[in-house]
Amino acid sequence: MKKRTKIGLLAAIGLSVATTTATWAQDFTIGMSWANYQEERWKIDEAGLRAGLDELGATLVTADAQSSNERQAADIDGLLARGVDALLIVAWDSEAIMPSVERAMAEGIPVIAYERQIEAPGVFYVAFDPIEVGRIQARELVKVQPEGDYVIIKGSPTDQYAHYVLTGQKEIIDPLIESGTIEIVGEQWTDGWVPDNAQKNMENILTSVGDKVDAVLASNDGTAGGVVAALSTVGLEGIPVSGQDGDIAALNRIANGTQTVTAWKDARELGRLGARVAVELAKGTAPEDIEGHIVWDKGPNGTAQDAVVLAPVTITSENLDVVVEADWISNEDLCSGVTENAPAACQ
Repeated sequence: MKKRTKIGLLAAIGLSVATTTATWAQDFTIGMSWANYQEERWKIDEAGLRAGLDELGATLVTADAQSSNERQAADIDGLLARGVDALLIVAWDSEAIMPSVERAMAEGIPVIAYERQIEAPGVFYVAFDPIEVGRIQARELVKVQPEGDYVIIKGSPTDQYAHYVLTGQKEIIDPLIESGTIEIVGEQWTDGWVPDNAQKNMENILTSVGDKVDAVLASNDGTAGGVVAALSTVGLEGIPVSGQDGDIAALNRIANGTQTVTAWKDARELGRLGARVAVELAKGTAPEDIEGHIVWDKGPNGTAQDAVVLAPVTITSENLDVVVEADWISNEDLCSGVTENAPAACQ
């Protein structure tokens, strides 16, 4: 049986609390363990999560692991001590998190892997389709650069999402590699998805190939930013580069012609989905009865997991109006610095 503790424990374990009313008399308390809240997109996710929980009359308790496996384990212990009714996790390391997941499930707490899969039976998975993200990235780069020397700047090796994105990319480019149309001249993982790491990796690859690169499959918008910074130092700014998420800086790069595509994931929508799934599971709803339910079994171990997966949206210079009309970005931020060859959204 779960034991609820006094609110004073929160201060002791360093958790932040978001309440939807002036009292603690909520039906459910939902916990969220962030891997590293510093990334731009997680703040947007949390806004959607809070909005969704507010509508459902639930309370949110969050913790930021700050890119540490040890801290995330301690955070989850704290969330469990608080007596959460369901637990969402953005895992820093999908393998290292398993003891914490098992502890929560042993206490009867539903666990939801948020965006980053935790491949374990009984863990619900909510995400934007990561394989389709990779397909979008590769598909759009091949449209504008159907041949030549490609570089792949992958995401974090400890994040299954990054592996899925690579799977999607390879579905598109492998036939072209086999035919000799495209050659992969460099390929690197990016520890922690950190843009500075991506920039250093790209700089090293450029040095090794004498700056002979025609396109870069960067796995998210943060790594794309690092890639573009490296390319600009050798006069290659403007060659095709991909990304994902729809970061403000990335959308501005698309408007300015230094990034080709982002697989936009409206994190507000995913946050609301996470809220809905967490409350439904806390209520005792059977996973298979949750709206949008599918079985996801595409992980390395083929584990069948209950899931709801959303579709990302292809954003290029041709349809930037989509993100403006969705109030995702202002026209001013989108078009900042745009002078020549302005896309339609900036005219």
